[in-house]
Formats: sequence, C-alpha cells, structure tokens
Amino acid sequence: MAKKSNGEGSISKYRNGLWRGSITTGRNTEGKLIRKQFYGKTKREVLDKMNDYRDKSSRGLIAKDEKITLEEWYNIWLFQFKANELKASTIERYNVFYRNYIKGCNIGQVKLKDLTAPIIQNYYNSLIKNGKTPYTVKMLHKALKSSLSYAKRINYIGINCCDNVIPPKVINKDDDKFKVFTLEEQKKFMNVIKDHKYRLMFILALGTGIRIGELVALKWDDINFDECTLKVNKSISRSYIEIEGKRKFLLEETTPKTRSSIREVGIPSNILKELINHRKEQDEYKDNYKEIYTDNNYVFTDALGRYILPDTLSKAYLKVLKDNNIPHTRFHSLRHTYATRLFEKGVPLKTVQKLLGHSSIKITADIYTHVIGNEKISAVEKLNDLF
Repeated sequence: MAKKSNGEGSISKYRNGLWRGSITTGRNTEGKLIRKQFYGKTKREVLDKMNDYRDKSSRGLIAKDEKITLEEWYNIWLFQFKANELKASTIERYNVFYRNYIKGCNIGQVKLKDLTAPIIQNYYNSLIKNGKTPYTVKMLHKALKSSLSYAKRINYIGINCCDNVIPPKVINKDDDKFKVFTLEEQKKFMNVIKDHKYRLMFILALGTGIRIGELVALKWDDINFDECTLKVNKSISRSYIEIEGKRKFLLEETTPKTRSSIREVGIPSNILKELINHRKEQDEYKDNYKEIYTDNNYVFTDALGRYILPDTLSKAYLKVLKDNNIPHTRFHSLRHTYATRLFEKGVPLKTVQKLLGHSSIKITADIYTHVIGNEKISAVEKLNDLF
C-alpha cells in the first residue's frame, strides 16, 4: 500500500486487481474523520480521480454534504437560513412550492450533487404537460433558483444548474392588469360613492396612488397637514402560515418590499380637508366610546379602533362597481388610474415612478406605454370620418 502524508490520501490495491484511493475531507459532528473513496482498474485512474476531486474542492466545486437531497436542502434553506429574513407571506409562498412540487416528488429525492439542468428542465416540461400554468412553473423556478443559489454560496454545490434551465414563457393576458378608469368612469365612480362609508379611502387611493396595504396601514403620524403630504413606510399584508400541520390566517404590519416603496406623496388639498374633518369625527367617536375603542393611531378604523382589512375594502370596492354597472377593475387599478391621470397632465415618467414607489422605471413605463397606446388608437379612430 502506498500512502501520502498530511491527510492527502492513500492508495491501495485489492487482490482482485482493483485499486482504491481514499481522501480525508474533514470531520463530522462527532469529530470522526470523513473519507472520500475512489475506485479504478489502474493506479493512474484512481490518482486522476483523486487529483480531479482535490482540484474541484479547492475551487469550491464540491458539495459539503454529498448525501443531502433537494427536498432536504430546500427545507433547510427555507426554514433555517431564510426564516428570519423573509416576510411570513413570502415564506408561505415558498412553502407552497415545497409542499406541492418538491416534498415527496421524484425530483425532491435527487441528491444536490446529482442535480442537473436537464433533470430540472424535464421536470418543468412535465408539469406544463400535466396542466400546470407557465406562471406557476416560472414562480417555482424562481424559488428553486434562489434556494440553489444559496447552496452554491455556502459551497454545498459547485454550480447552480437553474442558471442553465429555460423556464416557460408567461404570456400576460389582457386582463385587469392595466385597466384603468376613463375620465367618465372616474366621475361616475366619484358620484356613486358620495355616501359610502369607505368613500375617503377610495378617493385617497385615487388621489395618491398608494397600494391597498399601504392605505389601511396609514397612521395619523404619517400625514403632514402643513406640507399636504403623507409618508408611506409600512403595509398590511395577508399570509398563511403552517402551525403544527395546520394552515393559519395571518395579517401583519410589515415594512415595504423595496426601499423605493418608502416615499412621500402629495395629497390633493380637497382630500386633505376631508382628512381633517375625518380626524375630528374620529376623535369625537373615541371620546364617546372609550370603553371599547383601542387607539392604535390608524387613520381608518373599524368601531373598535382596528385597521380596516384589505379584503373588506376590496370587496366593498368591487360591490360598488357591480351595483352601479361600472366596468370591473381590481382595487389596484385605482393606483394605475392615478398614474394615468398624471401622464395625461404631462407629468414626467421619472416623477411618476417616484410617486408610485416603483423600484424600476420599467414598471412605470409599462403603464405609460399602455396608456399612450390606447390614446394612439383613439386618435387614429377619429380619422374614420375622412374615409
């Protein structure tokens, strides 16, 4: 038997002519040596395998734990490494992918070191073939890629094979995404909500472009009555979490998803006047119902002082549209309507981006392109009389 010193390894030959090489790769949690074995028909073959392993190991291309499976790693990544970093809603979304597409599935049993781009690509293709939407598969790809990226970062794997996988293309349908109120529809909407209990919330959304979660999270400290502005620095979001195997509904006040979402937005003076009156009425109500009202400083509350649930506001909005024969749009469309009115007034794209809190100007430009596109169509239609 030929041996190498300083833990570099050893090579020996069996009676049957087969050669075996051994390298010490570290120690386990109990302090015992971990050895990697190599086999070949010749000594040179074994030496080449050992040298190749050492070379890849020195460049961080060897998995720390060669036995760990994708299912095991994804679970560790999500609930140990990411548990305190991601919002509960994001954890739950990634957990859905784990439960439905990794845990107990064939791909979940593949060892990280054996995972390849073709394996993942074939899995995506089979999901599409079996009726999963391109959007679902693309979101699974995003979660899986993030998980493997972290595995690479801490040297569990040498490469992220998701980098070489092509997720399905998502074709955006022409649905509610960019639907906005026309001027006529906006005027009709404003008219029919005159006596609605959520009227001020509706017009504040229309007048500032803030998201529904940001709207219900507003506190009086966020409003500067002297400067006619409001600060957006938090949001109310809904998520589901799993506790002892059961899914629980959760609402939480969180910080905005991106730094750009933290912003200051001007309030139209007419709306500011209504906010002043609303505060006076709220103060009177608090004085009259001190026993049941908990003052959490929210601008909009229920009878007990709690913030208005986003779903409650959204359902009330949709009911207004349905009851008054106004074309269906999501509550989020009030935000796009706000942007559209600004574009129509000639406000620069960059300014609108800052007011909306978009992280990328491309997001704002998508709305702008949609609005301008419709204007061009309308303009061309006016030429019909000439032909």
